[in-house]
Amino acid sequence: MARINLLPWREQLREERKQRFLVALGGTLVVAAGLVVLAGQYLDGAIEQQSARNDFIKKEIAVLDERIKAIKELKERRAQLLERMRIIQDLQGNRPVIGHVFDQLVRTLPDGVYFTELKRSEKVISIAGAAESNNRVSSLMRNLDASEWLVAPNLTEVKAVTAGAIDQANVFQLTVQQTQPGEQVDNPPAKGAAQGAVKEAKNGGKQP
Repeated sequence: MARINLLPWREQLREERKQRFLVALGGTLVVAAGLVVLAGQYLDGAIEQQSARNDFIKKEIAVLDERIKAIKELKERRAQLLERMRIIQDLQGNRPVIGHVFDQLVRTLPDGVYFTELKRSEKVISIAGAAESNNRVSSLMRNLDASEWLVAPNLTEVKAVTAGAIDQANVFQLTVQQTQPGEQVDNPPAKGAAQGAVKEAKNGGKQP
């Protein structure tokens, strides 16, 4: 018995097209899902590689920081050693000068005068002492003024004190600069300035 297809041929064609579309759509979705998975894996791998690079860079930066710190410490030690060497050289160079200066201080000390305190700051020497009279102080100032190793004596204070019922002395304070023969001194005092300082001190710091 012959089979008769009662469905219209157009409906059958539409149904076939629909089936092919669904199959193609399913295949497209599968391919798209596969691409998404592959892209995700690629991005994960790229992120891991970049993270590894970042970690490597951080480690290298830490190593460089340590090296920079070590170099800085070496520079500081070098500067300290150079400063110590400079101080030692200055002390060795000034040793003969200091010896001459103290020798001159002894030589300029007249009879009846003695020092009670000596302080030195760079080239300025501060002296405190006592004398039997103002004339002795004047002699000391003249001797300091005439020395080749001392310059600019400046009497800052002189006053009479009584040590007992009879004994009387004059205590004084002065400053003087150390120098060397032939060395140029800035603003040197005029000759006789030491004598004027003694006279002024005698008058209690008042001009006559």
